[in-house]
Amino acid sequence: MAIAAEAPALTKEQMLQMYRQMWEIRRFDSRALELYREGQMRGTTHPYIGMEAVGVGVCTALRNDDTITSTHRGHGHCIAKGGDMKQMMAELLGKATGYCRGKGGSMHIADVDRGILGANGIVGGGMGIATGSALSAKLLGTDRVSICFFGDGALNQGVLHEACNLSAIWKLPVIFVCENNQYAMSARADHFTSVPDPSVRAVAYGFPGINVDGMEILKVHAVASEAIERARRGEGPTLIVATTYRYFGHHVGDPLNYRDKAEVDEWRKKDPIAGFKAHLLEQGMLDEAEAERIEQDVVARVEEAIEFAKSSPDPSRETLMEDIYA
Repeated sequence: MAIAAEAPALTKEQMLQMYRQMWEIRRFDSRALELYREGQMRGTTHPYIGMEAVGVGVCTALRNDDTITSTHRGHGHCIAKGGDMKQMMAELLGKATGYCRGKGGSMHIADVDRGILGANGIVGGGMGIATGSALSAKLLGTDRVSICFFGDGALNQGVLHEACNLSAIWKLPVIFVCENNQYAMSARADHFTSVPDPSVRAVAYGFPGINVDGMEILKVHAVASEAIERARRGEGPTLIVATTYRYFGHHVGDPLNYRDKAEVDEWRKKDPIAGFKAHLLEQGMLDEAEAERIEQDVVARVEEAIEFAKSSPDPSRETLMEDIYA
């Protein structure tokens, strides 16, 4: 089974917003790496740099009431779904103004009002949550859709089989989006999967599976849009495997001694932001002056978020035992 990959019509404003969000993700995570190295961040961080086209391409096709579940590499998903960079940065710095009041850190940002059901430090941890969200949408009689982002390192988690099987049986409105960035920590994805293209696994469950170029935002958006509309029609789940690449390490302290520089250089030639910019310039939707204004505005907004975070108070001792669940 397959799904169409014809791009839906996008306005100039939507295209420029997609371009802006890609820059926001890249700048946010670039500065997060620097803040960690300066000793200002508690915990670690997992950069999404190089993968921006996937999160933005998918989330642009969503409505505000649709939901997503994210991963340990989740800043990009949160920004793409409309998350507030000030609250995100405050959470990274462990401040009381953060999304989780400074207690969750980089891997646990959530904003339920925006449909962001939480990043997750557990490999595959969002799969059951996304499936549950889709089940609730169906039981409530809505056409709300749920997106489950996960990495190639989660492809062999048993919960994926369980979630896919149940979603297929009940025709739940959930789309499983595997961001195949080639490496699970330091292990090559093609060393721990039995097929070159994991999207073929969807055949076993009886729903569509498709592999898309995760460096091409319009291709991602086209595939995601069709899968989302299919789910809204009550036709059930889809598995999307977006083939992409992370330019930096698994986390901020990764020595990156397991891949060749030549490989990285080849993938950098496919940079998703540069490619989308070239397309916008060619289509007359963007000129160099406007591109520069967007980039400078993003820089200013990220710096504003950092200043907000730095000037925010630490959580008080009195809140230590609040928001704890077992």
